[in-house]
Amino acid sequence: MAVYTTVDDTALNRFLTAYDIGEVLSFAGIAEGVENSNYLLRSTKAHFILTLYEKRVDAEDLPFFIELMTHLSAAGMNCPLPVAARDGQILHELAGRPCALFSFLDGTFSRFPNRAKCRALGASLAELHVKSQGVSRHRANALGPASWTPLLQSIGTDANILAEGMHATITTRLEQILQEWPTDLPHGIIHADLFPNNVLFVGDKLTGLIDFYFACEDILAYDIGICLNSWCFEADGSFNMTKSRALIRGYESVRRLSATEKQAIPVLAAGSAMRFFLTRLYDWAHTPKDALVSPKDPMEYWAILRFHQSVSGVSAYGLDLSSPNGEIQ
Repeated sequence: MAVYTTVDDTALNRFLTAYDIGEVLSFAGIAEGVENSNYLLRSTKAHFILTLYEKRVDAEDLPFFIELMTHLSAAGMNCPLPVAARDGQILHELAGRPCALFSFLDGTFSRFPNRAKCRALGASLAELHVKSQGVSRHRANALGPASWTPLLQSIGTDANILAEGMHATITTRLEQILQEWPTDLPHGIIHADLFPNNVLFVGDKLTGLIDFYFACEDILAYDIGICLNSWCFEADGSFNMTKSRALIRGYESVRRLSATEKQAIPVLAAGSAMRFFLTRLYDWAHTPKDALVSPKDPMEYWAILRFHQSVSGVSAYGLDLSSPNGEIQ
């Protein structure tokens, strides 16, 4: 469930008088997502998404997200376009929450994306990295490597609910990742949460990227690590090199990766796995049992982390640095 704040008809109608979107035909909550309250609004002019930002989203970050989506849409990317009211303003308040109205994107997400979808995702990810250049606002990665040790400390011995001695094991693995973390790779704006449920398709055609509320500035190739983890592992936990190769080829069809970036993929992917493992573990330990949203199992990402720390090099991801283009043919 992803409707935390209820909007009644009276409040909605009063709110929409500020917009020129025609007559409302229907208004219903959307059950996807876990961060914000989302509604599908159908009018006589078009379909829209109304998003109410809940407490986990810092209101001070909203102008960055709005500018990013507006910038990407103007650059030709398929992403939600913020809709301005008659007064030109995008951010408003409804039911005590900051909110914004967005264009509706056609398509559905795929729980188990195939190779064609992975390639399309890679190309769109690179397009995002290239076309986001020029965004004037800045946002650091609040969940980047500097946050991982404090996050583990806040979890403390609650980590041992997973297994005896788990806190010490996590500490050791985290220290290893931080020691190997690269500092000289290209930076830019990344999506940072481009899981399959944030990418829309009609057939194998990618029709939109959504949910930019973790977007920030960080290592560009770190975004690839996030996508490898969320797109290329099968339901049984095995890594699909064919999908990995397709994703990276799609990416490089738009933006070429340097040899240094490719060499860093194992540690970047391991760092991504650690980040999502830690945030899931925090939620696992602190979410009340009667909460509306059930916390996700952190052990899924612990298994992914173990894979990345067991590989011998980039060949495990379908890359070959000895070839002219850096890929296995």
